[in-house]
Amino acid sequence: MKVSIIICTYNEEKTIANVVISCCKFNPESEIIVIDDGSIDKTEKIIKELAQNYSFIYEKLPVNKGKSWAMVRGVEISTGDIILFFDADVSNIKQSHFNELLDPIYLNSAEMVLGQASETIINYRIDPFKSLTGERALLKKDILPILNDIREIRFGIETFINLYFLSEGKRIKYIKLDGFYHPSKWIKTSPTKAIKEFISEGQEIALTLVKNHNLVTQHINYSIKKQVNKFSEYFLQRLHK
Repeated sequence: MKVSIIICTYNEEKTIANVVISCCKFNPESEIIVIDDGSIDKTEKIIKELAQNYSFIYEKLPVNKGKSWAMVRGVEISTGDIILFFDADVSNIKQSHFNELLDPIYLNSAEMVLGQASETIINYRIDPFKSLTGERALLKKDILPILNDIREIRFGIETFINLYFLSEGKRIKYIKLDGFYHPSKWIKTSPTKAIKEFISEGQEIALTLVKNHNLVTQHINYSIKKQVNKFSEYFLQRLHK
């Protein structure tokens, strides 16, 4: 199966080169797609310089439309069977990180794999935000039905995708990417701006949950049905002994 790696970037001039080079270097057979969400710093210049030595698809949106719009656009122009979303502001990228994200999809042991950076201020085991990670692999056919639903929900996109997969009973695997580093907003910007961004993103996530309560209900119903089926199978096995 062909893999399309989608890197969505907005004003990431400090890290975009390393991310693009790493994706190209470690995945020579994959399709690399860079969607620039209207950057106004040196991101575009850096990417165009990289294009002279590395093979990837680059598209710049005329204005900043938000993370979800960029992710959807990447899926729309992709040609792979597997989609791997990859953040543009990460570092310490290794070949093993790609293998860990993609292998469960290849082996059909999961329908979506979420990779969490190990080098964060919150321990991986107790991190309440690990389901919102930007590193996620999934089958393209599984995300195509919801592209129009997620195009304009900005930072609520991870929440919606997670809810949708859970409501459909799809298998989700969480992994820790050892050595992988993702900077917090407190490091990337000022405390005041970081707080504003947290509040804004939190509102978008909360709105996504409220608007899609039906997906939450579907997930609960699916979980109950799954447990009932397990109990029935166990009861029948005991009955026939």
